[in-house]
Amino acid sequence: MNLAELQHRFGDWLTDATGEDDKPSIPSQANAGFAVYCNNYRAQLIGCLEASYPQVARWIGADAFREAAIHHIGIHPPRSWTLDQYGVDFPDTVFALYPRNPDLYELAWIEWALAEAFVSADTTPLTTEALANVDWDAVTLTLTPSLRVHEATTTADDLWFALDTEAEVPEGEMLDQPGGFVIWRKGFRSQLKRVDAADYAALLALRSDGRFAAWCDVLVERLGEHHGIARAGTLLAEWIGAGIVVDVEIENQGSS
Repeated sequence: MNLAELQHRFGDWLTDATGEDDKPSIPSQANAGFAVYCNNYRAQLIGCLEASYPQVARWIGADAFREAAIHHIGIHPPRSWTLDQYGVDFPDTVFALYPRNPDLYELAWIEWALAEAFVSADTTPLTTEALANVDWDAVTLTLTPSLRVHEATTTADDLWFALDTEAEVPEGEMLDQPGGFVIWRKGFRSQLKRVDAADYAALLALRSDGRFAAWCDVLVERLGEHHGIARAGTLLAEWIGAGIVVDVEIENQGSS
């Protein structure tokens, strides 16, 4: 076996092996160093997951989290040049290990989305002048690049807030009606909000289409003409103020 083959087998064993049978042939005197190297590799990845998911670790306990992390490392070796991206699919591992605890999966998603939103690109807040004399039938709205959305079926946001503030943690519960989790960054702080099904559907429509008129159509379909149009106006004001809507583009005129 030449050096290149040994290095290749070593890398495969380090990231994918499940037992001693997969270890590449090495001199017996190197076994101790080999074990140390392997332990350091896995310890570094466990530490990375602990740093990315502190509230999940607190919620399920150190031992259970370590078991989940080891399982994740075994099936998801690092693929990026930076460990900043390691753990992006950890919520899927959590769901696979705890399929009867959707609150835990959603809590993990919240943690990763909050971290992603924090390092997203900066935006300039809209001014009231940019909204003056706007023909809303010809408007396309731009959302902040920090926006992250996910269906909400549990009270995982309540869990996160309680864990983050070290308050008494309530039991996770299923929602009577699914809604959505909305995460974005305003200034130097990531924001988390749970919205109802109508607002979530409107936000999804706005993200996929962008036209204010199409957004209104979704709300009118769900809430009726009177309440839908009123809700569209209320949401627009809220989302501009919150920094979720960051630009207004008028057809044939460009952005504000």
